[in-house]
Amino acid sequence: MMKNVLEVNNLTKKFGNFTAVNNISFTVKEGELLGFLGPNGAGKTTTIQMLLSVLAPTSGEILYFCKNLKQHREEILEQVNFSTTYINLPWNLTIKENLTFMSYLYTIKNRKKKVDEIIEVFKLSKLANHQMHQLSAGQITRVNLAKAFLNNPKVLLLDEPTASLDPDIAAYIRSLIMEKNKQEGLSVILTSHNMAEVEEVCDRVMFINKGKIIADDAPENLSKSIEICHIELLVRKESEKLVVFCKKMKLKYSQKAKNITVIDVKEKEIPEFLRGVMDAGIQYDEISIEKPTLEDYFLQVSNEALDADDKPSDSHASGSFPHEKTERLVKD
Repeated sequence: MMKNVLEVNNLTKKFGNFTAVNNISFTVKEGELLGFLGPNGAGKTTTIQMLLSVLAPTSGEILYFCKNLKQHREEILEQVNFSTTYINLPWNLTIKENLTFMSYLYTIKNRKKKVDEIIEVFKLSKLANHQMHQLSAGQITRVNLAKAFLNNPKVLLLDEPTASLDPDIAAYIRSLIMEKNKQEGLSVILTSHNMAEVEEVCDRVMFINKGKIIADDAPENLSKSIEICHIELLVRKESEKLVVFCKKMKLKYSQKAKNITVIDVKEKEIPEFLRGVMDAGIQYDEISIEKPTLEDYFLQVSNEALDADDKPSDSHASGSFPHEKTERLVKD
């Protein structure tokens, strides 16, 4: 049985009367890839900052390798690292200077060799002597990721690890993370707005909303909890009939392209829907049915959060999450 490398017990963080993280508990096993998701403002960043000992919890405890983070901070952080697109390394230093400087935060044998190796792994050799301000957003993301692997961490926290990356580099980074996971038993907590990426990489997904964990399961199980499928119909002649039919049946639909309509239908009602289309005299030339994905689950959680925020409440008085609009997130 795999042991826990991280154990979070009754973790809470309050800012005055506002509770950002509300009594959450979870574990991460050795070699586990955990997706940590939720709408904007749900408590993800606050939780990660506490896991990195940047913020002190109001209450609760964090254990890495069965040791309390508060009491063994230096020892634990030697084996933990993180990457985020929201923190910049010194702007006037080169990539190599930055990585060399950051390497002194850790006990690393043959420091120069390790820095050179990381530069090569992240395909930064041609840019090694470029200053950070000369780099593109995607190149900066790669440097931040390179920094996160300097100390061969046992636990890695990744915030939007492939943001701004070209598709080929993003695919390479995902394969690198999974390779390190398989070969070295690396445990990863990953946040991302790219639901397809999370489904590809993560063994398990945990959703947080309004400071509370509301779901914790395999990505495919969360997807299955959504009833709605997306039916894509290509109707070359009299496509307006399909729109009229959808309005009559009160079905949600959208125009993907000219003559292509996407309709949301409950999976068990698909046969009835298709019979209705035929009875209405609508002839479709092509059809595709997309089953629910993790993105559908994410959007449902986000929409439920919006609906709750639009209702009058005394959330500020009670210390729960205040009103905040959540943007619809799409695949990168």
